[in-house]
Amino acid sequence: MLRRWRDRVVPETVGVPVGRRRRVAGLRREELAGLAGISADYLTRLEQGRATAPSTQVVEALVRALRLSDPERELLFRLAGHAAPGLDVVPSRITSSVQRLLDRLANTPVAVYDATWTLLTANAPYDALMGDTSNLRGIERNAVWRNLAGPGTRAVHTAEERADFETRLVADLRLTAARYPADRALKRLVSDLSAASPRFVELWKSGCPEPRPEQSRHKTIAHPAVGHITLDCDTLVVAADDLRIMVYTAEPGTEDAERLALAVVLGTQTLVD
Repeated sequence: MLRRWRDRVVPETVGVPVGRRRRVAGLRREELAGLAGISADYLTRLEQGRATAPSTQVVEALVRALRLSDPERELLFRLAGHAAPGLDVVPSRITSSVQRLLDRLANTPVAVYDATWTLLTANAPYDALMGDTSNLRGIERNAVWRNLAGPGTRAVHTAEERADFETRLVADLRLTAARYPADRALKRLVSDLSAASPRFVELWKSGCPEPRPEQSRHKTIAHPAVGHITLDCDTLVVAADDLRIMVYTAEPGTEDAERLALAVVLGTQTLVD
């Protein structure tokens, strides 16, 4: 089933470049694995029936990468031995309407997070700006973990900005935990963060009072090839699906716009067959 769905995906529709000597009509196994954030070896075992218990997170990632319809999504969850997530679980479904929005922003750095700030998908311009996300696995995809316990990101903060940013992340996660008290994956995330980050424990136990309104949406990115780029960073909340869409743009005609364009070109240059 996975192989058949993989074969029908038109590579261009999911942002995969196509070379003139390409021998397959659909996605290569390595391409689908990269889009879903899993290893090609694991995907091979899934297709061959040698791995029979993928997690719900893996199933949802495959649904997104394959652009499956709602009935096909239900079928894939059943084949994996799961019921499709209910209302008591943090949604990670990218609906067709949200996907259409992402398709229209294909040339703009965009990332989509669920309500726990776990990265669901990022487009090629985002990876070019912020670093490749396709090799992030498990908790590495969570922005709270990356910023409080992990390696951080390319965003540049003053000490005051970082403290405020961390407070906002943990406060939002607390609100999510209150909305989804039965979500076991969310409980495990909080437990893992507590074990890895004293700063997280401090903020979580403090109750994280609602931080003051942001003074600016500007964010400075330290790009390794282009240097510092100051951009507008807007986070759009899709309330019905509890998703966060993060979009990076620059004022047209500015030096930052030129640097952003150069970063995207450098990052998305790919040699294809």
